[in-house]
Amino acid sequence: MGAKFPKRVIVVGCGFGGLNVAKGLAKSPNCEILILDRRNHHLFQPLLYQVAMAGLSPAEISFPIRSVFRKNRNVQVLLAEVSEIHPKESKVLTTIGDFNYDYLVLACGAEHSYFGHEEWEDNAPGLKTLEQAIEIRRRVLLAFEHAEAQNDPQLLKSYMTFAIIGGGPTGVELAGALGEITRFTLKKDFRRIDPRQAQVVLIEAGPRILSSFTENVSLQAGRDLASLGIQIRTNCRVTHVDENGLQIGREFLAAKTIIWAAGVKPSSLNQSLDTPLDKSGRALVELDLSLWRTGSVFIGQCCSSPFERSEL
Repeated sequence: MGAKFPKRVIVVGCGFGGLNVAKGLAKSPNCEILILDRRNHHLFQPLLYQVAMAGLSPAEISFPIRSVFRKNRNVQVLLAEVSEIHPKESKVLTTIGDFNYDYLVLACGAEHSYFGHEEWEDNAPGLKTLEQAIEIRRRVLLAFEHAEAQNDPQLLKSYMTFAIIGGGPTGVELAGALGEITRFTLKKDFRRIDPRQAQVVLIEAGPRILSSFTENVSLQAGRDLASLGIQIRTNCRVTHVDENGLQIGREFLAAKTIIWAAGVKPSSLNQSLDTPLDKSGRALVELDLSLWRTGSVFIGQCCSSPFERSEL
């Protein structure tokens, strides 16, 4: 990278956390920053559901990481996937080689959790990346195309049924956007089917949707979704998913399009940190988010804060 700097900081992941850390450190002449990300763009994740529902194009919610740091000569961006971290050696192992650091910032975010049923992912994709959003959009739009050409009433119904597993913010946003598509966007585009007859089902294992918000917010969201014709099923646990639909208790819901929005887990990189993890796989950190009993590794979303250590 040219001139030598006193301290080298590696930032793994350039989401909101990694981007802001790197932008802050880039102002210091005493830091050399290396950003490692498996994609070369920053993604505005809160609007991913709009791409998945064809409301926005991918370019509208992503932009090149390199362009952000074009004027910062002490910042280098490399396209790489981190495979392991060796804190004792201050080393990061990646698909393009190994890198040493003085300080390491892990801002790699969370991954989808299928609660031990990873085989469900092929039939129920989650929504964390642009690629997943584009795949969901493809499945949704193709479902209507297949329905338009379908003569079998049962298959027609399954193509016109959309199941969203998980009643958190992502699931609620997806359900609402699907409701708008079926009720308004596509209502005049087909001749044999009426998209307004599509069945959108939001499935939540807990007693209410948006459980991390107040009960009033949950109730209002439920009313808004109901006005769009969305069915909300709470206290329902999915026990099986395949290409034909999903099992909810004793009921099998035939649905050709299933979207997963039910849970997340910490990055698998935590397993290589050689440090205690809580029952969810999150790494213990100090109050400044540094890895427990170290002062050179800092962790973002995949950490267990000090006041949560009772979970161990």
